[in-house]
Amino acid sequence: MLGAQKTQKGTTAKMIYITLPVGSYHGWGVCGKYLVKELSQITEVLLITEHIDPASIGDDTAYKLLKEKAVSVEEYQRIKNISEHRLDGPALHAIIGNTMKSNLPNIRGTKNIGYTFFEESIIPASYIENGRRFFDIIVTGSSWCEEVLRGYGINNVATIIQGIDPDLFNPASPAKEHFTDRFVIFSGGKFELRKGQDIVIKAFKHMQDKYPDVILVNSWFNHWNESLLTMKASPHIEFDIYSNDYTSLINETLVKNGIDMQRVIVLPPYPNILMAEAYRNSDIGLFPNRCEGGTNLVLMEYMACGKPVLASFNTGHKDVLNKKNSILIEDMEPISIYDDDKEIASWFEPSLDETIAKLEWAYQNRSILPQIGNIAGQDMAKATWRKTAQDFYHVLVS
Repeated sequence: MLGAQKTQKGTTAKMIYITLPVGSYHGWGVCGKYLVKELSQITEVLLITEHIDPASIGDDTAYKLLKEKAVSVEEYQRIKNISEHRLDGPALHAIIGNTMKSNLPNIRGTKNIGYTFFEESIIPASYIENGRRFFDIIVTGSSWCEEVLRGYGINNVATIIQGIDPDLFNPASPAKEHFTDRFVIFSGGKFELRKGQDIVIKAFKHMQDKYPDVILVNSWFNHWNESLLTMKASPHIEFDIYSNDYTSLINETLVKNGIDMQRVIVLPPYPNILMAEAYRNSDIGLFPNRCEGGTNLVLMEYMACGKPVLASFNTGHKDVLNKKNSILIEDMEPISIYDDDKEIASWFEPSLDETIAKLEWAYQNRSILPQIGNIAGQDMAKATWRKTAQDFYHVLVS
């Protein structure tokens, strides 16, 4: 039976119910994994999610914890298929995109908190009504998302940003062990128009043609073909689905856009717990994103390793970037995003010229980069998943 449990001291702990997905290969999954882990250090937690695949977690210890905290597959299916399931404690729901609807809308806690990251900033009235009707509080992953919702008249909203795992991502040893005689540019995030890898490719093409010692390391795996196809709208590169194999697709895209593959490392999909080594063995992270509904977890983990970033100063990035901890791309034009003929969002187009100019500056001033990275590491050390969980706990039980 779902309900409160006794703690080791014999007092009754308030059970918190969580419907977030869990995993290690995409942002939502990482978020869910760490919130379950950290909230369970504060109070009793029950995870209501679909089958937890050990391969998707990539960490035996985390998998064991998640299985212990989760309902069984049979119980999940039972809950999912009934019209309404009442809980005796507060519930933290994942919100699907900008729909303001829970991923398990039939679950009702004594208090219902929704967590959302969205980039489609033009929100239909019916979606806004979902948020008003279903949630006591909507928590956004960035101040930008909060501002969008407040603009639509939703006032029961607050921002709690994602965190980093300081045991994995820290500036203890930020110096490179490999490619010490090269200038290594790292680019991460799923390959799509929003993440701006087309700008990365164009900027790197300029650098490779001018300097013989530059290398691009990319981690661009994308699970979702629909978002992958958005890159066909790029103003900077030629793109199509040349292959269903990820590595072949990225290689073909780079070749078609003039990139020397002798100077590129295409990383396969790794769980986030294995990415720190790639971050530390680069000189700068390049993140010219057009929009972030969250704070860009890859960017945060990269900075936490004491590494400097060159990144667009827009939307969710503004919650974690400043002129001391990063090199900012500030020249941007607002752009409208369409789905067929329907406008769905307003994003920002980072200047390619400014991106190249500041990448050139970083190349010529690489002795200064560790100073920027050191400040980045100090700032991100304050933004842990433990703090994120504590912030959620106060919202859930207050």
